Amino acid sequence: MRKTSVTIILLLILFTSLCQQKVFASESEEKQTVIVVVGAGGTPQYQAQFTLSASLWEKACSQGNANYISIGLQPTDNTNDVNDLKILEQTINNLEKESNIPIWIVLIGHGTFDGRTAKFNLRGPDVSSDKLTKWLEPIKRPVAIINAFSSSAPFLNKLSGNNRVIISATKSGYELSYSRFNQYISNAIGDLSSDLDKDGQTSLLEAFLAASRQVDEFYSTEGRLATEHALIDDNADSLGTSADWYQGIKPSKQAMGTSSPDGYRANQFCLIPSEIERKLSPELRAKRDSIEMEIIKLRDSKEQYSEDEYFSKLETLSTKIANIYEQLD
Repeated sequence: MRKTSVTIILLLILFTSLCQQKVFASESEEKQTVIVVVGAGGTPQYQAQFTLSASLWEKACSQGNANYISIGLQPTDNTNDVNDLKILEQTINNLEKESNIPIWIVLIGHGTFDGRTAKFNLRGPDVSSDKLTKWLEPIKRPVAIINAFSSSAPFLNKLSGNNRVIISATKSGYELSYSRFNQYISNAIGDLSSDLDKDGQTSLLEAFLAASRQVDEFYSTEGRLATEHALIDDNADSLGTSADWYQGIKPSKQAMGTSSPDGYRANQFCLIPSEIERKLSPELRAKRDSIEMEIIKLRDSKEQYSEDEYFSKLETLSTKIANIYEQLD
């Protein structure tokens, strides 16, 4: 057996042993923040579904020890007096601008697209993709934005950026019909049955894949033509990738151009972390995630290296990850 292969196996054994120990650092008090915005329902039936979806996110936040902020659920006697647009802007402005701790923004409801501008329907004035993009410009931290509404694809195109995971319920602004994606992803984010890689937690990528599959099953069972096709983007190319491009959690196709496949960063976003994951500080988690991305890039470009070069680079990166877990001892 190759010497480098033996070294890597020993490092993996060390990694597993460290993960199983109960001597990790105390759980960090720093929390992820999840902003759930429920748009105008239009009808009691839709409003009830949107409220249910929001409650599932609230439950997941409680299980994951995350800060939960809701907008659009506060009762009012006169919707003409409500300005959820202003509340959303103020909420984003009040966020800490720089941190390793992710922010999640979940938009649940209806959307519109007039051929130029896409909007998410709020009680009171609507929010456009341009406005949301502008408000988020100062935020220099990991961000996940789940656009769970009709005509939401232009939001993905606008919001795409480095260290961001953007999901849209549709692949086009012209998919105007009510989107069922919101109810499926709201349920999947807290459902361990969606954990494809069996690491004890459901990542945002896994929730996206589960929700997309359930949307397809709904239209197939009903014998109806699908009017929504969700996309995920985390490589900052503003294009997005559909769920049928994946085998498990790994992309099975490569888009044209130089962009890396979507999904790798999204698989590092977890709202309800596993017991092991909870022990990592935000700083160590960010460092570990960065090294994992290097390993993924190395693996995807394996053919560019000789066997010795590849295993040498892999050994170096694996050692760095092992060192991170050694710090927790």
